[in-house]
Amino acid sequence: MDQYMYLFRGGDARELQQSPEQMQEHMQKWGQWMQGLAEKGILEAGLPLDQGGKVVEKAGEVVTDGPFAEGKEIVGGYLIVKAADINNAVEVSKGCPIFEHGGTVEVRKLMPM
Repeated sequence: MDQYMYLFRGGDARELQQSPEQMQEHMQKWGQWMQGLAEKGILEAGLPLDQGGKVVEKAGEVVTDGPFAEGKEIVGGYLIVKAADINNAVEVSKGCPIFEHGGTVEVRKLMPM
């Protein structure tokens, strides 16, 4: 099996007008989905990303606060999963709760170095 990275863009429940209860329910769906992946033995790693950060350019000559991009383009987190091939990795990603809020999952194969 190969490793694939899911990059989660947009779909940030924190940006939507949701009650704390709705946000909690959505986060529980994420937990259940990830637990299911772990139980299948295909979840390798993954975490949400903080909204802040820095952008480093020109070999460190330019450092700015960021990322500044449209909300739907900002990477909010990632998972690394094992899958037989990219089609299998895509199929597994279809259960992701991010789609409930209009987000996307970018599926990329990790290459050995």
